[in-house]
Amino acid sequence: MLGRDDSLARGWEVRLTPGCGLALPAFHGESSRCRARGVVSGDLSTITGARTVADEADKLGRFDAVIHNADIGYREGRAETEPGVPTVFAVNVLAPYILTALIERPKRLLYVSSGMHTRCAPAYGRPALDQALLERLLGLAESKLCDVLLAFAIARRWRVKSNALEPGWVATKMGGPSAPDDLHQGCVTQASLATSEDVLTQSSRGYFYHQRPRAPNPIADDLRTQEQLLAECRRIRGIALD
Repeated sequence: MLGRDDSLARGWEVRLTPGCGLALPAFHGESSRCRARGVVSGDLSTITGARTVADEADKLGRFDAVIHNADIGYREGRAETEPGVPTVFAVNVLAPYILTALIERPKRLLYVSSGMHTRCAPAYGRPALDQALLERLLGLAESKLCDVLLAFAIARRWRVKSNALEPGWVATKMGGPSAPDDLHQGCVTQASLATSEDVLTQSSRGYFYHQRPRAPNPIADDLRTQEQLLAECRRIRGIALD
């Protein structure tokens, strides 16, 4: 979980959930060093794996806040771990949907998106770029738009604080070493939205960048598109949100 050091410094208990492809033993060391209260491991690229994560998370008790920040990007190429479901959609969209639906409802939900989502639309124009790379970029951007749609749909349906944010283009494995944004600010924003009692962080159905509100893609506010996404996730995994 990004921002765990900030949350621990404020006296919050943190549970670590490794994302797709991260090994549990590495997180045991981090858990000990950071004084985290628990570790849940699972493969978020499969429906069964995401269900396992949800079941194990519930054994730790009800959470005050859950940050959905596990994702993969365009560098991995197109693959399917579930028949007919691209892995980028399975990890970036379907897994947060499954975890949201199955984990006992927390007080706050955060969905990590990307600034790429603002350039995405159903009829997105395709300039003259390498087609395979372009399809992967569009797949990532569309998945990040879906994360905002999911956050806003939950805020509308449930009595919880549900928001989305973008950490910026930061120097992670996915972002690459030359990414210019401040990695710490992305972490601080997540920790603040998860723990702070400031007026700004008490909002719901918001989109944030570096602790400030930012306008999301207007499509994210479209109720019909939100419901279409929920219906597609429900069709794939067979369980509806309450």
